[in-house]
Order: sequence, then structure tokens, then C-alpha cells
Amino acid sequence: MHSSDARKPRILIAGAGLGGLTAALALQRRGFPVRVLEQAPELRELGAGIQLSANANHALFKLGLGEDLTRRASTAAGKRIRLWNTGQTWPLFDLGAESVSRYGYPYLTIYRADLHACLVDAVRAMDPHAIELNAKVEAVRQEGAQVLATLADGSTRHGDILIGADGVHSRIRAHLFGADDAAFSGALAWRGVIPAARLPAHLREPYAVNWVGPGAHVIHYPLRRGELVNFVGILERDDWQVESWTQQGSIEECLADFAGWHEDVQTLIRALDQPFKWALMLREPLSVWTQGRITLLGDACHPTLPMLASGAAMAIEDGYILARCLDEGQAGIEEALRRYEALRKDRTARVVRGSAENARRFHNPALAHADGAASYVAREWNEDRVRERYEWLFTYDVDAVQI
Repeated sequence: MHSSDARKPRILIAGAGLGGLTAALALQRRGFPVRVLEQAPELRELGAGIQLSANANHALFKLGLGEDLTRRASTAAGKRIRLWNTGQTWPLFDLGAESVSRYGYPYLTIYRADLHACLVDAVRAMDPHAIELNAKVEAVRQEGAQVLATLADGSTRHGDILIGADGVHSRIRAHLFGADDAAFSGALAWRGVIPAARLPAHLREPYAVNWVGPGAHVIHYPLRRGELVNFVGILERDDWQVESWTQQGSIEECLADFAGWHEDVQTLIRALDQPFKWALMLREPLSVWTQGRITLLGDACHPTLPMLASGAAMAIEDGYILARCLDEGQAGIEEALRRYEALRKDRTARVVRGSAENARRFHNPALAHADGAASYVAREWNEDRVRERYEWLFTYDVDAVQI
């Protein structure tokens, strides 16, 4: 256990998700006393996969998680594009050793629960009491130099700063800036995790694969050192508008949504234990994240569609940069929070909009037929276009940002 610096401000964090825990760990390592308020009665992450590009891993490795992450994750050798009906394959870009040599850190694919466990263990190693469960924040208020969080049981927690890391349905955001203005995107997503032993060898290779087709796309990649395979299928469909990660669907319904797709896609769907479905909602990134001594991070202020594989990375970067601003800033708490917001706003907004653009790219009508698809892929995924879309993401350095 490491002791906090009593002279540093006390920080409350609402939400023990990936962003909140990254912020907690980054702050603890800089000597800040932190209390994470989590509404759930136990710490449990949903069964889904995420991609961690080099920019996210830069932050996580600097926080001491490199060995634990690489032990639990899979290292992606590269990304590929495949055509929905023929299975024709194009290389998108190499990763593996190239990610390390080019960007300094690996590109990992990881079970979300495994990353969550890494963060929980690290935060608790710094302070076994840092995470408080059954602590749902119902209201917040500022009184002079203090922030007060009122929990669902009526009790109150006091701090000098409060960080709203409570996700896409953030109560902190609603308290500060009013009701959410989400709009249905016109698409729903299927997700599930597959034991790799159920799949043929070519569907267990260490690649992140994007199947593209008219009105839909499918993504799969290995997790947990190749023991599992993550599946996500997204299609344009307007009869399901429930935004919940825990809503169960059926394999039969998922197969019907991807009827006519290549047999490899059918094989992946049939191998699922339980597919889940959720509606994808569009939200404009907030123009203001901070009010006095309260600020937001991650999905609470810039929720994004999953088409750029960077939602988790942005929350991780947020937490790291926020800790740097509070530790290295010279002009007081409120100015440090405003500086954090200013440093993160343009980059995260670009990810939100880039994800929406990728949705249109993945679902383009030109992909309906092999001849049109070949020229479309050559145009949209040539080396120059790929570099334009991804280089600015992967080269970001959380330590080089000027605070």
C-alpha cells in the first residue's frame, strides 16, 4: 500500500469503469487521495472484447500494467478487411512488432473483464479502501472549496474535486448540463464471446478482421491469449432501439440478420453461447465538460460509436491527462480542470465523428458486388487513406502533451 500526500486535494470519482479506474490509478501514483464511488454491489465487467491501440497502451504501461496486460491479452498481428459474401481478404495494416517499432507499444485485443481486473487490482494495491461499492451517486453540489456527493442511501461523501466517470447515462452530466439528447443511429449491434476451440484454425488467427458489406459489418478478433474470440456484428435496422448491453437476443435472429453472408460469419454466429444486442445511439460530444470543481471523462462527455475501436482508449487517455493536469498545473484546481478539458476536447470529438464516418464507410452500397467492392476497398483502404485515419490516433503520446 502506498500513502497519499495529505496536502493534495481529495478526489471523488463517480464510476469504477475503465476510465474512472485509469484516472484513479494515475492520480494515486501522483500521491492524490482517491475514493471511487461505484453503484454496483460487486465489481463485475460485461463480457465483451476491446481493442487497445499503442496510444492507450502507452498510458497503461506507464501506470505499471504492462506485464499484467500482456499476460492476459492477445497481441494483434494486424488488421484485415474481408468482403461480406465472397470472403475476399485485403490487408489493412500490420501491427505486432510493427506497432512496437513504429509507435513504441503493442496493439492488444483484450477481454474487457480482464482489463477491468488489471485496473481494480492495481488501484486496490495502492489503497485497499479506494473503491466503495453500493455507492450510487444521486446528486452532487459544490459548497465553497468542497464538492459533496449524495448517495442513494442518503449519505454524503466529501471531496475537493469530483470526476464524473459514470458512463453514457451519466447522472453527473445530467446534473451539470441537463438531459441527454441521444438520437437513434439507425443501427443495432450484436455482440458475443466465443470459446476459440469451437472455431476452425483460420478464424482463430491473431488478426482483427473487419467484414464489410452493404448496410452491415462484422468484426472479430482473439482475446485472452487466443482462448476466446470476440464477435461484433452491426447492421442498419430500425426496429430495435433499446440501448442496453445486457439485452439477450437469439442465435436464430442474429443468423437471420446476416443471411447471405459468408459461411465464416455464419460459423462465428453459430458458435456463440449467447448473443446480446443493443441499439447504437448518436450523441454530439459536449461543448463544456467542467463546472467549478466537477468535471467529466470518457463516455460521460464524449460517447462514441464503436467503429474506430477507440472509445476505451479515449477514456484511458482522459484519466492519464487529467491526473497530469492536476499534478503539474500551477494555477489552481479549477484552472487545472479547464486545462484538461481544453487538451482533450478536440481529439475526443474527432474520434466521435471519425467513428460515425467509419460506419458509413463499412456499410457503403458499393460493397454489394465483388467488382465494385474491389475498387471501393482499393480507394478507401489504400495506405494513404489508412494512414490519414489512424496515424494521428496511434502516435498520440500522453507524456508529451504540454500541460
